[in-house]
Amino acid sequence: MRSFFSIGNKQFSKKPLINKLNIMTIFSKIIAGEIPCYKIAEDEKFFAFLDINPLVEGHTLVIPKVEINNFFDIPDEYLASIFLFAKPIAKAIERSFICNRCGISVIGLEVQHAHVHLVPINSADDLNFTRKKLNPSKEQLKAAQEKILKNL
Repeated sequence: MRSFFSIGNKQFSKKPLINKLNIMTIFSKIIAGEIPCYKIAEDEKFFAFLDINPLVEGHTLVIPKVEINNFFDIPDEYLASIFLFAKPIAKAIERSFICNRCGISVIGLEVQHAHVHLVPINSADDLNFTRKKLNPSKEQLKAAQEKILKNL
């Protein structure tokens, strides 16, 4: 079995890549099951789970299963399909929480693994990542996960 796959003329490891510090990112450890999470959805390319320090209840992260730091370094085939993967999750978030819509943000400064934030919002300020984040209990995170899964 090959330990890599090709997209166009680029090759990518089937195993999580190692970042500059020669360690797996926390997101790769979540994908590998080494760190527990509140999983929302998964397919062969992507993984979605609740942010444990959300801006608001229901804040979800969508990540590719290939560990790439910069969002726009994601292979084109992944870049196009990450939003198709995220769309039903965003709709479920909108049905699960009182919000005007599900906002989307790509920042990528806290974890060296490309990711998309899906956040229930009522104003642009709800996507202000300089605000203090929430610290929900395990019970609150489980309840938010169940709401989204029920509407997915």
